[in-house]
Amino acid sequence: MILIKSKHIQQLGAKWMPFSDAASEGLPLLQLLRLGLFQVSVGMAYVLMIGTLNRVMIVEMGVPASVVSLMIALPVLSAPFRALLGHKSDTHKSWIGWKRIPYLWFGSLWQMGGLAIMPFALIVLSGDQVHGPLWAGKALAGIAFLMTGIGMHMTQTAGLSLASDRATDETRPRVVVLLYVMSLLGMAVSALVLGTLLRDFNEIKLIRVVQGCAVATIVLNVVALWKQEKVRPMTKEQMTEATPIFHEGWRDLMAGGTAGRLLLVVLLGTVGFQMQDVLLEPYGAEILGLSVSSTTVLSACYAMGVLSGFIMAGRGIIHGHDTFRMAGRGILVGVASFLVVTLAAPMQSEALFFAGSYGIGLGSGLFAVSTLIAAMALPAKGMAGRGLVLGAWGAAQATATGLSIAVGGGLRDVSGAHALAGQLGAALRSPVTGYACVYLTEIIILFATLLALAPLVRVTLFAQQPSANAARLGLVDFPN
Repeated sequence: MILIKSKHIQQLGAKWMPFSDAASEGLPLLQLLRLGLFQVSVGMAYVLMIGTLNRVMIVEMGVPASVVSLMIALPVLSAPFRALLGHKSDTHKSWIGWKRIPYLWFGSLWQMGGLAIMPFALIVLSGDQVHGPLWAGKALAGIAFLMTGIGMHMTQTAGLSLASDRATDETRPRVVVLLYVMSLLGMAVSALVLGTLLRDFNEIKLIRVVQGCAVATIVLNVVALWKQEKVRPMTKEQMTEATPIFHEGWRDLMAGGTAGRLLLVVLLGTVGFQMQDVLLEPYGAEILGLSVSSTTVLSACYAMGVLSGFIMAGRGIIHGHDTFRMAGRGILVGVASFLVVTLAAPMQSEALFFAGSYGIGLGSGLFAVSTLIAAMALPAKGMAGRGLVLGAWGAAQATATGLSIAVGGGLRDVSGAHALAGQLGAALRSPVTGYACVYLTEIIILFATLLALAPLVRVTLFAQQPSANAARLGLVDFPN
């Protein structure tokens, strides 16, 4: 009887704890969960910059949306170097043998430093300035956002590479799945907490909340990296060995044939989904009259949509569905969701607004996961290591995200100004026009992404699909 009950308990554990089999002898479950805390800190910083601060700067502080978009897009300046960072962490040499920990540690310092000075820079940016030149506020805010972005890129690249190194070939997909889920849960929880703390907004509370996030960042990341990489002293011969050159590894990566078109699809699709990132919450506040806490909950709603897209993509891969076809479905979901968000204004419906936000996250998650799995199927050749592949994907996605945010804010300001001036006709003389112009532009870009995706679908139509076991949730090195 005892044996039967024990067997049933084990079966229940495997059923109700889907990540219990992600642990291995080299990476126990407790260490895996602790390592995943760096994803929580990155998710918290992302929600703070994209979800909360952009609304506070635009609505409460009166900063133009184009300036806010530029500030949030500044981290894109470091995004193209993610591939180089990944390559460097692959080939890093130290006498104690660490490769990933130095990059994870210094990334944490950059991220904490940016958040520490950010609230004061934002207060100066809003015009509350007594001494110094007028451009000082913009410069300080730009430095703060750039430091935070560099830290996020470096931390995530090194952390995911470290997790991939420690996992076995069998558990690696489930390990990275767990880290991705922890990032989304971190975003959702952070959105709820930040929304509650900033319900009654004032500048002193803003300083406390943002600097509290800085302290939480360094605490979470120190706990995450503690004793995660073994000390393996290197010999003098190993230290003097020649290391591979970056451009040689990049050439090996691009030799797969479809890599260039796949990166084009990723760039276009990311622009199509992310151009609204800096505008969705101000849209809810300015057009629908939502409070700070209500609009911040949108980040949690969006994160749940992304998680749902992840689950749908995972189930599709298990059943052998074509990754590019699933990416196309994600694009179509995004098109429909942008139409729903646009219709929320004339109908004055908060339900439509939240449903559209969830749908944007669903389509974005389904698209991102599907194309990432396809990218992982690219043949690894020569010097193209795991860190380089991770960095290339992260560089493409982060670059597109930053550029789309900057363009989205500027497009909203320009089109909105023309509309309010009556240059687009009396029917469009409304603040809604600026936001609607951005959403319709994203729909056009998503249709262009479908056209770019079509040749890849035709190529794989008659190719043999991988089995369920061979492609089970292969989210290795998911960057964002």
